[in-house]
Amino acid sequence: MTIRQLAATCSVAFLLVGHADRPVRADDWPQWQGPDRTNVSKETGLMKSWPKDGPKLLWTFEKAGFGYSGPAIVGDRLYTMGGREDTSYVFALDVKSGKEIWATPIGKMFKNGYGNGPRCTPTVDGDSIFALDAQGELLCVDTATGKKRWSVNLEKDLKGEMMSSWGYSESPLVDGNQVVCCPGGKDGTVAALDKKTGKVLWRSKELTDKATYSSLVVAEIGGVRQYVQLTSKKDPEGAIVGVAAKDGKLLWYYPRSGYKTAVIPTPIVRGNLVYAAVGYSAGCDLLEISGKSEKFEAKQLYDKKVQKNMKNKTGGAVLLGDYVYGYSDETGWVCQILKTGEQKWKNEVKFEKGSLTCADGLLYCYGEKSGGVALVEPSPDAMKVKSKFKIPRETKLSRGGGLIFTHPVVSNGCLYLRDQDLIFCYDIRNHMAAAR
Repeated sequence: MTIRQLAATCSVAFLLVGHADRPVRADDWPQWQGPDRTNVSKETGLMKSWPKDGPKLLWTFEKAGFGYSGPAIVGDRLYTMGGREDTSYVFALDVKSGKEIWATPIGKMFKNGYGNGPRCTPTVDGDSIFALDAQGELLCVDTATGKKRWSVNLEKDLKGEMMSSWGYSESPLVDGNQVVCCPGGKDGTVAALDKKTGKVLWRSKELTDKATYSSLVVAEIGGVRQYVQLTSKKDPEGAIVGVAAKDGKLLWYYPRSGYKTAVIPTPIVRGNLVYAAVGYSAGCDLLEISGKSEKFEAKQLYDKKVQKNMKNKTGGAVLLGDYVYGYSDETGWVCQILKTGEQKWKNEVKFEKGSLTCADGLLYCYGEKSGGVALVEPSPDAMKVKSKFKIPRETKLSRGGGLIFTHPVVSNGCLYLRDQDLIFCYDIRNHMAAAR
């Protein structure tokens, strides 16, 4: 072999290895709510307003199938899930063209009166993807080929128990060598599995509540790495909890009434403060977690009146500076002071109910009924809508009793919106600023 041939061979090998184990960049979105699960992107250089008809539509993928799974994006690949005919899939798209690269079948598609198909957003970790189907099938597949490496069923294999019958909706968390999820049930609400093999490393034996639809987050409180999650025990009671990342030991437990129906949004952690908001009558909480080592206490900082200021069902909330933004049932879009729970403003008319994300200092709100999109300047003074547009068409698939529940995602200069089988990719980069 000549030196030139050897160099070419090494270059190809390097590219293949580099793609398979590509590091996550700041503007990638490798899992539910982004790299740190705050739903706030670190990306900059985006448009500060849109043309009347919205930003440029780059492509539309029409075969995503049934489901509410959001996109996970690393480099030039988008990964998500969907139900086609009677089967659920996890699949990969080329972000430049919107073309499908591979699709791996998971099993029989979950069907429900509030919408069919998967709910989870896959998690990308190096050359592996972890995806949880609504039937409880957690699988690990190869990013390059979609080849299945292992699978475990949370309900059948781990004897899990959900709070109600809408299917597993949590997005799995990868932390070090373990993938963490919540089967729920008497063997332990939270489970950590070896990410290479799927073997159970530990279960939270002291915590045996039912699983909810929320996704857990990582926190460092009192010098202890822990997972914060919302659980359901019995109608109408649940809890906000913290378990040790190393072994699942229950560190603190705050009982919460009203956790009976839609316990969906992901908790928010800042320092030793834990914010949680759910729908219907439950509302919001701010807990102060004190202590260290394995002795912690959770203290409620909101009174009952303040707790009604954010009743967030499916759209989630974003913490920016000292303020929480999101949609509160019966009230509209709300700006809430984190430490006191007081509403700085509420607005019922400027934009419909929906979900949101944040990038380059602006909120992207996605309406769950019409598919409208609003670009909003986050301000404690008022809801400042800068631009609006609407997705070019809505799905023809039956949503059942559901709506557009997939949250918007911003990654690598693009805005991704999903309505069941349709995934839209918009160019939102500020090209004029980049050209200067």
